Amino acid sequence: MSTPKIVSFYVFAPLPDPEAIRLWQYAVCDALGLRGRIIVSGHGINVTVGGELGPVKRYVTTTRSYPAFAKLTPTWSTGTGDDFPRLSVRTRAEVVTFGVPDEVTVDADGVVGTGTRLSPRELHELVTERGDDVVFLDGRNQVEAQIGHFAGAVTTGAATTRDFVPILDSGALDHLKGRPVVTYCTGGVRCEVLSALMRSRGFGEVYQLDGGIAAYGAEYGDDGLWSGSMYVFDKRMSVDFSDHTELVGRCSECGRATNLVANYPDELGRELAVICDGCLKGLEREHPDTPFASAVSDPR
Repeated sequence: MSTPKIVSFYVFAPLPDPEAIRLWQYAVCDALGLRGRIIVSGHGINVTVGGELGPVKRYVTTTRSYPAFAKLTPTWSTGTGDDFPRLSVRTRAEVVTFGVPDEVTVDADGVVGTGTRLSPRELHELVTERGDDVVFLDGRNQVEAQIGHFAGAVTTGAATTRDFVPILDSGALDHLKGRPVVTYCTGGVRCEVLSALMRSRGFGEVYQLDGGIAAYGAEYGDDGLWSGSMYVFDKRMSVDFSDHTELVGRCSECGRATNLVANYPDELGRELAVICDGCLKGLEREHPDTPFASAVSDPR
């Protein structure tokens, strides 16, 4: 049996009948025995699914047969075979829920008005050329940023993606408007929208890391500007890019260095928290009927 694989990709393109796409995608994945999460909207599609390599490759080929998805660029990672509890295919108003679907314009080339795309190598060139003037803006949520981030990155403390627009509109990031701002997220999908929302609000020099942290880690591992682990939206919870990944997260219970993220309802009512293995095991002993690391919340 082949090694299980997880494939992720997104495509921004006008979809006149998202419900038809949803039904088609569900039927294809179900027939191939794949599990994961797929979001379909009038703006496009966002996919993370997993299974055996052959069926996953057939899924990608089938999805590419739809003209709007012909140029999709998949990102591959090694799975465990039990990375997702089920198959979920849903329609939403937005590919990523910023809460402002009417602000996002999509044409055949993708989101209109995004920041300038930078490959990982072009990102290094920009930092070499502009030095400390370059600022990284983490387009993910607080828990994700706690276990890994770019050096000196600005993190917003957002609990969900819906928090970003109020943060932008509050003026909290206005001090960055005169600087080159590089937005980044896990695979790039959130920054497609975030960078456009920033530009429409007066941020003059906005970039987006093409392919996100996943692409950067594949090229530079832990020997570049990235530190820590990358949060992922499946049962693995986080992935490392090398055998010398730095532990930058701190356990919310004891403060110990860790890259573990788990679901548990603590006294603050959080759905996800950074927690070390020792504290997690203690919680599991205290609450044997509560699924902690075994169930995955999606902070987007």
